Amino acid sequence: MAMARRKAIVMDENGSSNNQALFHLMSWMSPSYPVGAYTYSHGIEYAVEGGLVSNREDICTWITDILNYGSGRSDCILLAAAYRAVRNNAIDELQDIIELGLAYCSTRELELETTQQGRAFIRVTSDVAPSEILKMLAEHRSGSIIYPITVAVVAAEEAIPLAETLTAYLHGFISNLVSASVRLIPLGQTDGQRVIAALEPTVQVLVDNTLTTTVDDLGSATLMVDWCSSQHETQYTRLFRS
Repeated sequence: MAMARRKAIVMDENGSSNNQALFHLMSWMSPSYPVGAYTYSHGIEYAVEGGLVSNREDICTWITDILNYGSGRSDCILLAAAYRAVRNNAIDELQDIIELGLAYCSTRELELETTQQGRAFIRVTSDVAPSEILKMLAEHRSGSIIYPITVAVVAAEEAIPLAETLTAYLHGFISNLVSASVRLIPLGQTDGQRVIAALEPTVQVLVDNTLTTTVDDLGSATLMVDWCSSQHETQYTRLFRS
């Protein structure tokens, strides 16, 4: 089935900004967009409980590793692959990427974290601004879809550039982990913003590298993050769902 493409882009051919596309992207990645991100900590809750993360420097290093070697990197690669599949009208390829994304969920709670947000993103976005690609996925797929792929398909449908989409996605991803850390460690709000600012160069490098990757580049080496996520499943007192 061919996928209709909208023409909203962040920059037009004359270099002028397209505020409609930028507005959509900012809305999707806003903390107020009701995907339930605030209920997940990506295993940080157990990392704090176990004494692995206790201050601003610790959490900055922890999130940097997630970006460089863990789900931050994998999410970007899968997002980019799904984005290209939509732009190329490659439906079968998109379905394969969706299955691959599910296979890369390393723990039960990390799978819950990404698929629940993906489900919420589809529901809310479909209600707010009907999407041909989301309608097609709803009609032809009954299983779950991970969150970065749901973002990818609507961004591609809107023709929002991939680099901007990746940057916005990572900013939302980081902001949620920092928000959880502010509550758990705890950190002050200003220290939380210092962490986000410190991660900017890492995000830029990751986005630049992702533009030339394929799914063959997928891989993960954040064993402690996965271990903390697994331990969180049986943690006695919990504020977060992951």
